[in-house]
Amino acid sequence: MNLTILIPLLNEAESLPELYQWITAVMQRNNYSYEVVFIDDGSTDESWNIIEDLSNKDTNVKGIRFQKNFGKSQALHSGFAIAKGDVVITMDADLQDSPDEIPDLYNMIVNQKYDLVSGWKKKRYDSVMAKNFPSKLFNWAARRTSSVKLHDFNCGLKAYSNKVVKNIDVYGEMHRYIPVLAKNAGFTKIGEKIVKHQARKYGVSKFGMSRFINGFLDLITIWFLSKFGKRPMHLFGALGVLMFIVGFCSAAFIGIYKLYKLSVHEPAVLVANNPWFYISLTAMILGTQLFLAGFLGEIILRNKNNEARYKISDQRNL
Repeated sequence: MNLTILIPLLNEAESLPELYQWITAVMQRNNYSYEVVFIDDGSTDESWNIIEDLSNKDTNVKGIRFQKNFGKSQALHSGFAIAKGDVVITMDADLQDSPDEIPDLYNMIVNQKYDLVSGWKKKRYDSVMAKNFPSKLFNWAARRTSSVKLHDFNCGLKAYSNKVVKNIDVYGEMHRYIPVLAKNAGFTKIGEKIVKHQARKYGVSKFGMSRFINGFLDLITIWFLSKFGKRPMHLFGALGVLMFIVGFCSAAFIGIYKLYKLSVHEPAVLVANNPWFYISLTAMILGTQLFLAGFLGEIILRNKNNEARYKISDQRNL
């Protein structure tokens, strides 16, 4: 199979029929063998009913329905797990991503041998303060921390080789940083293509301030995991040992200084009255706690289980 097109969605009933017709026209024009997988992330409108109707009429259309809203990352994770195409395309369901971009993205994966190609919405139609400015800030921070040189990490329109989607784990809200996850998994040929961004035709944007805050927290998480995710002891253990040494050396200095004062028959200040005593004690306690945190992290890493992160209530043509 040439292509799998994954479309996570939440309450996009108005746009689904038009999006389906558009994708179908592009697929037929290029003679692709394909599947379109709609992942309904707990919609409360008629989205799932429309997906059912489309899947009954067209066996190329498949659907996954979550019991409730688990998030876009979980939706993509479920789609990646069942994707059969040699090339996997992800796109949003709000008609802001153009299916006409699919052939060029497909060719970049197949002919130019990219592992991943991310769309770049160079000209955007979003509100500057509501989404455009935060996106620029996210992208700048992601480039600085990951060394992946993309202009638009969070563009929903991306193309992947099948081996990439089968070897990355998208969880939490890490869909923003899939290129970084791919790089950390060893897929280094990551490209970018300028794609057309269209103004929203139906519904309302799901972007809010909570996503702005969560995005930065996720960026810190992925930076930490990329450097120390497999070896937490290297960070916490090193910091713990350093803090303990600082505290121990401070305590030793206080003790030696007190003994010196006594040896020359000078009045010595009580150890408990010396502020360095509390500084050294605190440093040793923090050092011990950091070391234990690294040790526990290593144990958890070696004994973690793969608990399901979402529940599927229905499927179509799978």
